[in-house]
This record gives sequence, structure tokens and C-alpha cells, in this order.
Amino acid sequence: MPVSKEVHLVARPVGEPTPADFALVETTVADPGPGQVLVRNDWMSVDPYMRGRMNDVKSYVPPFRLDHVMEGGAVGTVVASESPEVPVGATVLHFQGWREYALVDGAHATVVDTEVAPAQAYLGVLGMVGLTAYAGLTAVAGLREGDVVFVSGAAGAVGSLAGQIAKRLGASKVIGSAGGPEKGRRLLEDFGYDAAIDYRRGDLEGQLAEAAPDGIDVYFDNVGGDHLRAAVQAMRVHGRAALCGAISVYNSTEPVPGPDNLALLVGKRIRLQGFLVGDHGDLAGEYRERAASWLAEGGLYAEETVVDGIDHAVDAFLGMMRGANTGKMLVRLAQRS
Repeated sequence: MPVSKEVHLVARPVGEPTPADFALVETTVADPGPGQVLVRNDWMSVDPYMRGRMNDVKSYVPPFRLDHVMEGGAVGTVVASESPEVPVGATVLHFQGWREYALVDGAHATVVDTEVAPAQAYLGVLGMVGLTAYAGLTAVAGLREGDVVFVSGAAGAVGSLAGQIAKRLGASKVIGSAGGPEKGRRLLEDFGYDAAIDYRRGDLEGQLAEAAPDGIDVYFDNVGGDHLRAAVQAMRVHGRAALCGAISVYNSTEPVPGPDNLALLVGKRIRLQGFLVGDHGDLAGEYRERAASWLAEGGLYAEETVVDGIDHAVDAFLGMMRGANTGKMLVRLAQRS
């Protein structure tokens, strides 16, 4: 029975979370029972949606419980198994991250093929992150060949893939917004964006008008707030927006005013649609097949920002919320014998 370090939520954050809201706890993990597997987690994911789970409010996913280990995506190696479908040595994807070892029902452990891509890719480009970008562009925004696409949070996990996927699906021009000149450079040189906006410079509407003088057709929203306002202003008639996230307001303690130009939705016949990736599981097989092909061809680049050790998992989460990552933020868990 291995000793495992795990991260607990010990206080509900008010505004921006701090390290004091979390605790690193050691626990002994039981041997697997019938149908269970014991997984040594090798990689875990930190994601913006986790901030919402730290609040004790009703939402589409239950809040984290205080003084309990948190949850999240992870991939790891099966070290003991009582499940005939999941053998020892298999690499599996599951939802019991934020810990070094996890006892998982075999039915909730998905064996992944590490010959197609490295294990951690199933937390990013071949996992929920990539499917979010694909579903948002296809099923939600109805991307058409020739569309001009604007993506906010374009250097993040979802945004860095959304721009590339939009180009693969026939967008004529893809514009991304990120913070600072270095991330802007990465958008152009590494992620295939045609134009980059530095939101830290201000005047989002002016920068977007310069990048897309004839307007945009599709907006993929990871930020909300002023970015959504700028996108509505720039939309052409029958524009479509896929509302994936609003990281600009996740730490707000008071209601944040929405865009003041929503009257434009009427005359332009704009459609704004929020979505959850969980509603689009039917696209997972289709997306994974296409993405694996794009990766093999070198037509899809998956960037990762890696932090080492469960002891620094909270640092990785807090850094991600402040925009410290380019591409997917991952925690590489220390290997233990």
C-alpha cells in the first residue's frame, strides 16, 4: 500500500486563490478491490474550470469538498490491477488527479496508446482540451471554409489549438489575442496565426479592426469581458461565437457588467452560444482520428508548459490562472518506486 501525496482544498478562495487555500497531505492508498486498478499518476492537468469548482455554488459540475482531495484529469501507469480489462503496465487516462497514486474503478480508466502520442497528450491535444477546440469551432460555431476567425486566450491550452484547427478546417484568416509581445510572436511563428493582438496594449477594438478590416465571422471566446465586446463590434452579419470560457471574471467577487453593445446582435443577426465539451462526446472519436493524423503530418503543434512535482501543483494552477503558461499547463509527477 503506497504512501501518496495529494492536494486538498482547505478554504474557499475569495477572489484570487492563494497557497493558503490548499494543503499537501500524505495518505496511504489501499490495494485495489474487485474491478479496481491502482494507478501511479505520471501527469496531471490543471485547468481554468477548476477555479469554479472551488466555490460552493450550484453549477454544471459539483464543487470541490473542503478538506478532501481535489479531482482532475490525469494519466498514469497501472501498478496493480483487479480488473480483467485493464492490465498492469497499461497507461490509463482517468479523473483522479491532484494525487500521486489513485485507486480507480476499471470502468473509469481509459487505456491510451502511447505509440500514437506521448501519454500527456491525452490531457491536451488528444484529450478534453483538443476536443473543446474542435467541438467549439465545428458543432457550435459552424465554421465554414473562408471564415475569418478570432480567438481570445490564443496562447493557452485550448486557444493554441483552436487557431491551428480553424486553419485546418479552411478558415481564410485566424487572429489571436494574447498577453505580451513574446506570446504574440509565438502565435505567429509556432501556432500558425495570421495576426496577433496584444490585449495588454489596450484598444482591443482598434487592434481587431486593424487585423480584420472587413470584420470576423467566428469568435472563439476563452476570456469574456472586453474581448467579447470587441468581437461583437467586429462581427459581420450572421456571425457566430462559441463561448468556451470567461477567465477574465473567474476571480471576481462582484457581478461583472456584460458588454454594452449587445444591441448589435439584432441587426447583425449574431449568434452567441455557450457550450460544454461534455455535451460533444459524440465527436471524440472523429476528433481524435483527425488530430492524430494532423500530428503525424506535422500540421498540429501541441505546446506544453510543465511544472515538476505534486508539491508544485498549486503553483502550476495559480500560474495558469495568471497566464504563465503557453499551451497546456501540466504537472509532471515525481516517479516513485
